[in-house]
Amino acid sequence: MSLSPPITAPSQAVTALRDRGYAVLSRAGLCELVGTPAAALDALRSTWEDLRLDTYLRDGGHYRSRRHSCFVVEGATVTLVPHRAHWQPVEYNALHGGLERWFEPITPAVVAQPAWQQLLRALAACCSELKGAQPWYVEAHQFRIDTKEGIGRPTPEGAHRDGVDFVAVLLVGREGIKGGETRVFEANGPHGLRFTLTEPWSVLLLDDERMIHESTPIQPLSELGHRDTLVLTFRAKGFQGPSGP
Repeated sequence: MSLSPPITAPSQAVTALRDRGYAVLSRAGLCELVGTPAAALDALRSTWEDLRLDTYLRDGGHYRSRRHSCFVVEGATVTLVPHRAHWQPVEYNALHGGLERWFEPITPAVVAQPAWQQLLRALAACCSELKGAQPWYVEAHQFRIDTKEGIGRPTPEGAHRDGVDFVAVLLVGREGIKGGETRVFEANGPHGLRFTLTEPWSVLLLDDERMIHESTPIQPLSELGHRDTLVLTFRAKGFQGPSGP
């Protein structure tokens, strides 16, 4: 049985992040927060059909495809930075940490969309409300997890933090699957919750310093199922890299 997510009103998203470390917005709530019509976001969904196989999976799987690009958001300005590797320390990703992973970039057709720009701009503004106005270093990941091998793992590293300030996990769509439950826990406390995102463009917002998260494996309900997400991480003072910061 899938548990419904605890929906937060968009006007209370920043307060919820401040008070409890997470907020979940519905599709309508995200659109209100971002100031973008749902149709503009839906226009991006077909680009998840053009991702590239993730060849770095250390569990031997071939169930994950992705694209990755990096941006700096400062006020109203969204700047695409030169393509760079995705890197995490082993403290945050025991499976793939310490490894420079080069993925194909998000296509210019996506990056140029006003809805894309507004999404990054609005979520960065929430970060600034919580931690003060400053540039935000954003890594964007388009993910598809499929079930062609019988099972797909959205978070093969298990429950984790990402080593950033804030994380947004947006469900883009899911077809022909069961599973994919979201689990969120306090990093330094007893409380946690579990639920399943099913509505396209519903989103989990997390204070990464305070919360641990994971998504459970997916299994097929039809011949081939998949789960598409957009993960955006927001970090102050620079991108993560093997030489800092």
